[in-house]
Amino acid sequence: MINIIKAVLLSGLIALSGCAEKPDKTLNIIANSWIGYSPLFYAKEKGWLDEHDIRLSSVVSLGESLHIYQSAKLDAFAGTQYEYQTMYRKDPSVIPILLLDRSNGGDMIMGNRSLDAIKSENGPINVYLEINSINYPVFNDFIHQHKLEGKTFNYINSDQIKLQSDATNRTEPTLVVTYTPYNHELEKQGFQTLASTADSLNLLVLDGIFTTENRYHAHKDQMLALKTLINHAIQALHDDPKEYYEKVKPYLENSSFEDFQSSLSTIEWLNKGVSPALQQRLDDANFPTRDLL
Repeated sequence: MINIIKAVLLSGLIALSGCAEKPDKTLNIIANSWIGYSPLFYAKEKGWLDEHDIRLSSVVSLGESLHIYQSAKLDAFAGTQYEYQTMYRKDPSVIPILLLDRSNGGDMIMGNRSLDAIKSENGPINVYLEINSINYPVFNDFIHQHKLEGKTFNYINSDQIKLQSDATNRTEPTLVVTYTPYNHELEKQGFQTLASTADSLNLLVLDGIFTTENRYHAHKDQMLALKTLINHAIQALHDDPKEYYEKVKPYLENSSFEDFQSSLSTIEWLNKGVSPALQQRLDDANFPTRDLL
């Protein structure tokens, strides 16, 4: 059923964008279910996006989001620097236009064994992850930081919804590379966080909105408006977290208000700019910031 829904969504998006010769003033953006993209969901539910002819589509996984962005020829996508780099290799005109947040515990490795038990394991270890996403470099960082290069890993590509049931049914040593809000259900099923971007992981994980130079110039006014709407949404979150939660909860996979609040503590909003220290890390990573709104 999930695959059928995905196929319908993809065909619908392609149909919407299939008439490439016709001028279309709508700004089409795609994002996946992640706490850092919730300002987009809030702006959509408040009707603010409609006022600027901005259409937002949402899916479960980062890999799926990038696939649909390409297949349906959408205008912009929300993602991490990994998705940006993936698209940049295919199209060097892709640029970051907005920074949304920095993961500060929001990306993690979870397991049904302790870290010491994983280090002592001699047999193969299952690893569930979205392999064509930031999950993969996050896990590589985990391997490096905890000196696990000699271990045998059985990589299983899965979206965050499916892996919750598949991984929790495993009795053998199993790891999951995940992010909020999906970690909460895994915790309820007995998985524990072994490492995250708040502690032993060194990888910088940023979320933003990306587009091509041509689409940037074609939709610049809408993108400037989008920046303002994101700022308004984050302010609304600070002013009334409960009201904000009620608007965005359909996009956060049945996350409770308590889980939602816990998830918020794992990210740092970047809509107001970046610190000099973070700017240095961006420079070191060759992440371009010249076109950021």
